[in-house]
Amino acid sequence: MTASVDVKASPDRLYGRHRGHPLRARQQRLVDQTLPRLRFAESAIADPATGFGRGPEQIWLEVGFGGGEHSLAQHAANPDVGYIACEVFENGLCSLLSRVVPEGGEETAPVPDTLRIWDEDARILLQRLPDASIDRMFLMFPDPWPKSRHAKRRFIHPETVKMAARILRPGAVWRVASDDPTYQAWVEEVMGAQDLFETAPPVKQRPEGWPPTRYEAKALQAGRQPFYWTFVRR
Repeated sequence: MTASVDVKASPDRLYGRHRGHPLRARQQRLVDQTLPRLRFAESAIADPATGFGRGPEQIWLEVGFGGGEHSLAQHAANPDVGYIACEVFENGLCSLLSRVVPEGGEETAPVPDTLRIWDEDARILLQRLPDASIDRMFLMFPDPWPKSRHAKRRFIHPETVKMAARILRPGAVWRVASDDPTYQAWVEEVMGAQDLFETAPPVKQRPEGWPPTRYEAKALQAGRQPFYWTFVRR
């Protein structure tokens, strides 16, 4: 018997692409020319292995890759894994893309076979991917939405946890990291009230095999303590 979390339903409206500062010329070329060549096609959602340049051994999903450091490090360390990196923020997309192709090669430089980008809300994928189709999932330093009235927008949400459990195969690992005390308490509350994942207390030192991110570095510099969780699909 699991407890319940008193929270409003996750919003039906899925958030589209966001832009920060106006894009520079190089960034605009990356969005216009490189992103379409790396975009995970909607037509591949029903059979995600078909969305890559070659058949992957496993498929991993990262929700909100920020500057892309973690996604690129995981892709480099696991070249036979089909990696779907999700991000809606254009400046974050450009940060990753700028390290995939050299300047001047936005339209023609080769792109990785096993790295794909989903530039819409990740929950669309969670809603539409087949059951047990993902082997590992990552949520690294998500937007904390610190106000209680915004709790429904947090990715860690009772409804989203159910969607994540559906697409993750039994035994699959879901890694979560946060440096925000409100979000840390929220993760403990939500994950403590469900029975779809095996849980364990977070650790406070980044475990081996977890590439660093700029958000982690900023947190440590500001004196905030990141928590690192590993949840396992039952």
